[in-house]
Amino acid sequence: MRTFTPDEANALLDELRPRVESLVEHKRRLDAAEESRRSLQARIAGNGGDITPSDVSDVAERVEREARAIGAIVEEIQRAGVQIKDLDLGLLDFPWQRGPEIVLLCWRLGEDEIGYWHGMDEGYAGRKPL
Repeated sequence: MRTFTPDEANALLDELRPRVESLVEHKRRLDAAEESRRSLQARIAGNGGDITPSDVSDVAERVEREARAIGAIVEEIQRAGVQIKDLDLGLLDFPWQRGPEIVLLCWRLGEDEIGYWHGMDEGYAGRKPL
């Protein structure tokens, strides 16, 4: 497992921030597309009125396109050694060797820099200031 110092993690944020912004946007669009698909399925289960084959294929294509985009960004971020904790919030964790233990530097989209950390089993709610 790769570890980061706070300075290294903050430097990497310059590269990751636009990717995380894109990730959050694709997730928002995926959620909207999935809601459209659920609504369409409910209409089909009802009486199916006014539904065309292109309605179904268009929604399926939107879901697939957004899922592929999310997968590509997630893979890229994880290749850098960074953990994605929440797609909706744009929440990332960077492993950090803090003394004898490995903990996680925690950053959320909208924050200027990494200012928090938490233990491996604590999560976002356990964030502590650096």
